[in-house]
Amino acid sequence: ACFPSGEGPTVHGGCCLLSSRWETCWFKVELSIPLAWAGREVHFVWESDGEGMVWRDAQPVQGLTTEGEKTSYILTRSLTESEPHSLTLYVELACNGLFGAGKGSMIAPPDPDRRVTLSKAELVVFNRDVYELLVDLEILLDMAQLLGEENQRSFQALYTANQMVNVCDVTDPSTFPAARDLAAAIFSQRNGESQHTIHAMGHCHIDSAWLWPYEETIRKCARSWVTVVHLMEHNPELTFACSQLGLIPVLWQAQQFQWVQSWYPGLYARIQDFVAKGQFIPVGGTWVEMDGNLPSGESMVRQFLQGQRFFQEQFGRICSEFWLPDTFGYSAQLPQLMRGCGIQRFLTQKLSWNLVNSFPHHTFFWEGIDGSQVLTHFPPGDSYGMHGRVEEMLKTVKNNKDKGRVNHSAFLFGFGDGGGGPTQKMLDRMKRMSNTDGLPRVQISTPDQLFTVLEKESSQLCTWVGELFLELHNGTYTTQAQIKKGNRECERILHDVEVLSTLAVAQDSVFQYPASQLQRLWRLLLLNQFHDVLPGSCIQLVVEDALQYYTEIRRAGAQLQEEAVQSLCRDLLQPKAQSTQSTLVLNTLPWGRTEVISRPGPDGAETLALVTVPSMGYALVQEPFVPPQPVTVRKQEDGSITMENGIIAVCLDSMGHLTSLQLLDSGRSSVPDGCYANQFALFDDVPLYWDAWDVMDYHLETRKPVTTLLKPLEVALAGGLRGSVRFSLQVGKSSTLTQEIILDATCPYLRFLTQVEWKEAHKFLKVEFPVQVRSTNATYEIQFGHLQRPTHWNTSWDWARFEVWAHKWLDLSEHGFGVALLNDCKYGASAHRNILSLSL
Repeated sequence: ACFPSGEGPTVHGGCCLLSSRWETCWFKVELSIPLAWAGREVHFVWESDGEGMVWRDAQPVQGLTTEGEKTSYILTRSLTESEPHSLTLYVELACNGLFGAGKGSMIAPPDPDRRVTLSKAELVVFNRDVYELLVDLEILLDMAQLLGEENQRSFQALYTANQMVNVCDVTDPSTFPAARDLAAAIFSQRNGESQHTIHAMGHCHIDSAWLWPYEETIRKCARSWVTVVHLMEHNPELTFACSQLGLIPVLWQAQQFQWVQSWYPGLYARIQDFVAKGQFIPVGGTWVEMDGNLPSGESMVRQFLQGQRFFQEQFGRICSEFWLPDTFGYSAQLPQLMRGCGIQRFLTQKLSWNLVNSFPHHTFFWEGIDGSQVLTHFPPGDSYGMHGRVEEMLKTVKNNKDKGRVNHSAFLFGFGDGGGGPTQKMLDRMKRMSNTDGLPRVQISTPDQLFTVLEKESSQLCTWVGELFLELHNGTYTTQAQIKKGNRECERILHDVEVLSTLAVAQDSVFQYPASQLQRLWRLLLLNQFHDVLPGSCIQLVVEDALQYYTEIRRAGAQLQEEAVQSLCRDLLQPKAQSTQSTLVLNTLPWGRTEVISRPGPDGAETLALVTVPSMGYALVQEPFVPPQPVTVRKQEDGSITMENGIIAVCLDSMGHLTSLQLLDSGRSSVPDGCYANQFALFDDVPLYWDAWDVMDYHLETRKPVTTLLKPLEVALAGGLRGSVRFSLQVGKSSTLTQEIILDATCPYLRFLTQVEWKEAHKFLKVEFPVQVRSTNATYEIQFGHLQRPTHWNTSWDWARFEVWAHKWLDLSEHGFGVALLNDCKYGASAHRNILSLSL
């Protein structure tokens, strides 16, 4: 063994102990093929519980993974005298398997003591005739078992397999052709014209980060894609749609291509050749397979913009299909965004994971909130990692919920999530089923061919209006609060930088718009919106990487913002003699705002000011402005505190509960009598399996109000421009919560600044606001719009949405009156009957 970079690992017999779970070690393999093997097919066999890759002549040539059924590298298909009989290979071996390095369970934290074992390294002769015979028998036996006793083809397959066993003498290879002829006779009996057609496409879903860090994904891409390219060289019919997760080879993720381009330029050049041949097919159109719910509208536009631009530059075309097979639900705004980015076709399969309701279609039109429609297809096999088995083909036909409307469906084959991709055996199985009586037709196809025929058959398709809500993984709206906060903050920072930089360019011809810097920061943010990072369903190392990227966006964004402001407002920022000290206030939103701000005073202490700033404009604040109606704060004898600003009046008890919220003009109270708003509640969070992903409906039965007071309500600011109160609670056994409640002059809302030091396990903290409003629907902000969801649980479709997602607000309104709950960094929410709840 040799170790090109750094100190090598400790090797004990067949075990290799690395100093880090995510290091790789290199083995130098010197081979000498016996001369007696002339004319034979020779393989190098490597079996290990770690992922590996074979290198030859300084280029990657084959991925190796036992879990992905890739344990050999073909040295020659028929050894000739002119071929080298002695050669040197290198094998790069990782400590992780296809699904990371979890201890005891796939989704457990990585095992710090994990060892990787090399169990076999051999030079062998491969008997192709025996292999083909075994594949024939496998298909026949599956037909016999699965077609059913009422189907004569099952008996024909059974008797043919029996005849093959009788004819075949395993010690006499000359008997093999006669046995194979019997199988060929069955496989050559053709289907009728009405048989369902399956469009098979290679696929390899590779999560950009999940149970492994971003850096390991780069190696996973290389291992998987070099194997696909090798297969294509010997199977020119193979098509591969490249997906980021690893099970569906029809999805392209621009970020992963950029990684391979940078780290493996030779492989990338080979990929480009097969793209030109139409075998390696770019679909997807986004920078990463982002979460389908939580990114802002602008972020989703940038996902498409960066992805489509990359594909246009690298491959001379944009993607016409959007493939997002593994995201935890799909926003009702996506159809409009797709259409605006040149995409009219959509594929996923994730709704087959619904825990409560079975989605009623596999092929349909999906309509967004503005009426935009896209043709949508869910592979009826409900997977993006098929293996080409008879059972999977029959399931695809039987499971199809749009029989009679369409007669074609997708079949995505290849190992995925952790990479791997298609294998030769998968292709060989499907070749035998291409047009065999009793089975659906199976053709190697492309996404364009599938959707083209679906479009021709679309006249009878149904339409689904609104969001595609996944009835599972509701916990991902809340898991990893710092990631959620970082995403929202960085979206705002990049918006502000672009607004200010654009205004600076318009005013100052010398100012250079920071396009390249912004693209770098956007791509960092878009990368973190991958569907296992932003949802929080990833290992700690990935979380640490993501938080570092947010820190970089904040740092670089602040610098770019300062540069734009200096250019835009240079004259205003120049100190002038005998002028009163003033503060420049900028408004980057498209409506005028009057708000209380905090600014440093002459002595360095923070002072308050009331300022009005026009839309996309600025204002200079000099003398303090006295509001027409200052905030009054009064403490009552019972320890409660009231605050009023002429617009709203509130009353809070000593626990920080909001017992009254009145809109003074209407004289109407928003909190029902006897109820507490701003009520914190703790729930047990013990899901069936997916710990970081799920919160189950039964958690609602474990509600416990938070009642342990650490510091009672006290006045923090006594009024004027701002009044505020503060209190602290103990949450659970070890956590603390501190909250400041603020009412500003002229402000029609109450602010809650909440800080939680969270030390609980398997607990879920929410804050509840019962309101005196009756409506059967609540309204939630989504990307560039809003969506209504029921507040009742009349049907299973209603109660399956016991925990939903929203962006910056949710609202419960009736005619002429309503209450909205806003936030600056949360996504999980619910509105059941008259209670608005925010998941913290």
